Amino acid sequence: MGLRHILYFTEPGTAVFRKADYPWLARVKVRVQGAGGGSAGANAAQNNAVSRPGAGAGAYSESLLEASVLGVAETILVGAGGSAGTTGGDGGAGGTSQFGGHVMAPGGNGGTSNMIAGTTPAISQGVAGANPGTGDLRIGGGAGGPAIRLNGAYASGGAGGDSKLGEGGLARSTQGTGLAPRGYGAGAAGAVSLGDGQVGGPGGNGIVIVELYG
Repeated sequence: MGLRHILYFTEPGTAVFRKADYPWLARVKVRVQGAGGGSAGANAAQNNAVSRPGAGAGAYSESLLEASVLGVAETILVGAGGSAGTTGGDGGAGGTSQFGGHVMAPGGNGGTSNMIAGTTPAISQGVAGANPGTGDLRIGGGAGGPAIRLNGAYASGGAGGDSKLGEGGLARSTQGTGLAPRGYGAGAAGAVSLGDGQVGGPGGNGIVIVELYG
């Protein structure tokens, strides 16, 4: 009754799991990671600075399910990472990932444009990660880091929130776009503008992992 096969669903969108394809199946362990949020873009006038906080990470859930509780066909949903914000816009939220109606993990919140460009010290709060979903084990997503401005020439964007299966985008201290995360489900880091418009970064896609035992 040991582990015999592992299925990885990484492409955003839907797929179908049919237990009849595995006549020896006794149970499945399902691991579901929601997608991460995209970060906001930034646009400051010359000799001004503005930075953006990091986006939130998606939640993680897992369950051990007997084959007898599975339907003939279970729909799998893999959440897409949140979109990168335009130079003056917020980032998009990450999509939910789930395995049928058994296990679900929400996506992370997108980064916000919550700092006004200027030359004086300022700080803007990071974005909360996703709330826990459903399953035997439920873990919320990590929060994005805060954005900081020292003056019109120095600012730091917030790091993206970490997920169970990914690392948030690296906080940047120079002008540039929001940096993308690594792995699955983490949030993007915030953009920094010192006079030139910069877009945000995209969030990490989710993933669904199905371990087959029999």
